[in-house]
Amino acid sequence: MLSVVERFVSINGEGAHAGELAAFIRFRGCNLGCSYCDTKWANNKYAVAVDYTAARLTSWVAEQRIKNVTLTGGEPLLQDEIDVLIDMLVRRGHRVEIETNGSIPIDRFANSSARPVFTMDYKLPSSGMEIAMRRDNFKLLNKHDTVKFVAGSTADLHRALEIIEQYRLCERCHVYLSQVFGKLNPAEIVNFMLDNEMNGVRLQLQLHKFIWSPERRGV
Repeated sequence: MLSVVERFVSINGEGAHAGELAAFIRFRGCNLGCSYCDTKWANNKYAVAVDYTAARLTSWVAEQRIKNVTLTGGEPLLQDEIDVLIDMLVRRGHRVEIETNGSIPIDRFANSSARPVFTMDYKLPSSGMEIAMRRDNFKLLNKHDTVKFVAGSTADLHRALEIIEQYRLCERCHVYLSQVFGKLNPAEIVNFMLDNEMNGVRLQLQLHKFIWSPERRGV
């Protein structure tokens, strides 16, 4: 069974398919505690959730007539049967995107014949969770995947630049810089990108937080 706190259809607010329709499934529970987390309500192990089988969730997605599926959380890779769900969805022709926090090994998913697309965070210093990052995941990413850096300070931007250059991420996958919403001015990120000639890196703003209230769920 998989513990789901919400499921809905909206647009992807982030990533390479931002602006496209997607069916979202948000799972309960996370192994990290980032300072700026905007889904803390879903991370609590006591959060209200409904347990579904992978087959039932696959049927729900089919009913929506949507190709893109975003599995998010919390941390979706903590779910015991997440691999079963991914396999079912991919084999039915869906583009399955996993939003993962960067602390979980992805090798068994990346090497699967029913491989999902990864949008993987690298937690910067202001998150308080950088120590949990598994940089060995980088070597498993490809041109369809994304590494996302959410920056809340200038120090975060400098750290993101170090990691991007050290692991040559722009040669491997999509790379995005984003703001901790309300903490860092997007113009400051753009200026940093200009000053450091960050070709291949994209500024990302969370579309759903501009279209709807930043606190609104189900969008």
